Amino acid sequence: MLCRAKGFVICHTVDLKIYSTTDFPSYLPKLNNLYDDLFDGGKGFRAKLTQMVAECLQLNREAIHLLCQTVEFIHNSSLLHDDLIDRSNLRRGKTAAWVKFTPEYAVLAGDYLLARVMVNLSQYGNIELIQLTSKAISDLIEGEWLQDDHVKKINVTKEQMDQVHILKTGSLFQWCMRAPFLAAGISSPQIHVELRKLGEILGLLLQRSDDLLDFDIRNGEQKNIMGDLRAGYVNSFCAFLFYDLSETERQRLSQNTDLQKFKIAIGESYFLKKLEQFDQLNQKLIDDYQKTVLNLSHHLTGDVAKNLVEVLTQLPQPIYWREAP
Repeated sequence: MLCRAKGFVICHTVDLKIYSTTDFPSYLPKLNNLYDDLFDGGKGFRAKLTQMVAECLQLNREAIHLLCQTVEFIHNSSLLHDDLIDRSNLRRGKTAAWVKFTPEYAVLAGDYLLARVMVNLSQYGNIELIQLTSKAISDLIEGEWLQDDHVKKINVTKEQMDQVHILKTGSLFQWCMRAPFLAAGISSPQIHVELRKLGEILGLLLQRSDDLLDFDIRNGEQKNIMGDLRAGYVNSFCAFLFYDLSETERQRLSQNTDLQKFKIAIGESYFLKKLEQFDQLNQKLIDDYQKTVLNLSHHLTGDVAKNLVEVLTQLPQPIYWREAP
């Protein structure tokens, strides 16, 4: 059974309450108020992906809740830090935490979520799961450093952006794929190679699709247009547009933060041609993802293989194209 979730189509899952004020000390009311605001209104896509994989592996509800809470705590911690670094005033249509609660509290709240992740996982007693989580957090922070290095630079390549996206977004999607398997005691290297690749591809597709929204392409979510370029950030599609252009042309175009003026300056036909090529590039990535799902199924048996193939094959098309398959 399928359902829509703000631009994505996902398998139907039983809703889990990822955040509760009882998860944190009552003697920290300001922290709880911040988390009440932070966790309200998110898509929860990473938790849903984790839950879908975990249910295919028949993990118990306690383990599934722990995994889903872990990935959402990490993701929301990154949002607290990202908004402050980017000086973004809004998050999910509301005042960002660093503005509402001060930058210092936003940093502390983000750090505390990561600390609680490790406390919770250590009680579960799975060292491989703890190692995977530590690596995902490390990769995510490395990606933030790399992304910050690219701000105000017009010669950023798509490959450099891919590296950022794999670290910042792909790292958590890999975690969503691999963590349930480790929780189930399945640590086969062959299986985890395929799971790692699936998560990496999903991360790339999501970020590249988000980058298209910035140019008002399939922008059903009505996201802010040209926000990246206005902030001095050449995203993956912009880097793809700039690939064949001289530095002088790139510099000139980067000054056009109005979409219509940008299209006129670069040429409407050129813009549409590059969009078609970009879509073709990502459709090939989707095809590669589907082949990887089949490779994964060869290492599994019975209902686990059947259910995972059914769940995973449905994901990439709507993530990139923002429409039901």
